[in-house]
Amino acid sequence: MTNIGILGLGHALPERKLTNHDLEKMVETSDEWIVTRTGIKERRVAQKDEKNSHLATAAAKEALKSAGLSADKVELIIVATISPDSHFPSVACLVQKAIGAKKAAAFDISAACSGFLYGVTTAKQFLASGTYKNALVIAAEKITNLIDWNDRSTCVLFGDGAGACVLGETKNGGGIIADYLHAQGQYGELMEVKVTEREPFDQESKITMLPYVVMQGQELFKIAVNSMAEAVEIAVKRAGLKLEDIDCVVPHQANDRIISAVAKKLKVSKDKIFINIQKYGNMSAASIAVALYEAEKEGVIKSGDHVALVTFGAGLVSAATIVKW
Repeated sequence: MTNIGILGLGHALPERKLTNHDLEKMVETSDEWIVTRTGIKERRVAQKDEKNSHLATAAAKEALKSAGLSADKVELIIVATISPDSHFPSVACLVQKAIGAKKAAAFDISAACSGFLYGVTTAKQFLASGTYKNALVIAAEKITNLIDWNDRSTCVLFGDGAGACVLGETKNGGGIIADYLHAQGQYGELMEVKVTEREPFDQESKITMLPYVVMQGQELFKIAVNSMAEAVEIAVKRAGLKLEDIDCVVPHQANDRIISAVAKKLKVSKDKIFINIQKYGNMSAASIAVALYEAEKEGVIKSGDHVALVTFGAGLVSAATIVKW
């Protein structure tokens, strides 16, 4: 079997920061309350003219440079997002145009916060089958466009950003050695985007209702912890490893209390878990992609390490991937 692995990583973040102290002036909350309950101190928020596709393109270019792959050689582009510039064209096609990847197939996938790992697993299948030789997988979100900034229960949680990776054949025996995808649609109402339906033939109404995120946090917490822990256990077993063989866990950065609870449930030391939620909040699909980028750049992940990537998101969907670095 061909070993498929990560050949390069990239990321992109808006320059504008929104701190907890900034939020204190917007809604009834406090820095202490936010940090205690979420672990978040600040997050990035894209400017009005800074689009999802701009972030995706910047992350893609860095990943290609890291992998030493020119855009004209890219064969597949997958973008994971729930906050595209528009319903169509896809963000993947916008990235394709922006980087000049004229030979590539391109499409988006929607798996909320699990999108990056869903994209990686999907791309891996195309490469393992021989359909394509390489793939560019991007997770990009401008999720602050979907936030009700009067709702203190959600507006403190989210931020914008993008992460990307190039997948291809690895020669050193490393690569993706196991993955796991799962969905529990019966819990979909625990986190969803609300929008008022309109009558298609109504030419009188001038009111446009913007979509916004609603979340039942307490109910979501337990399911999120169990889903992530189970995903890691299954993926590790599929890899023929034990939990103690994992050198680093890179989880979706939704909430520090969720991450701590997953570590406790798995009996994994929190020292083995990479966390950057304090800087960026929850960037949906982009969170785990950016966390992986930073873990590698900071030397937390080293050659030969076994790395567990794990996530959950609205849907509800969960995923885990085991990589030998």
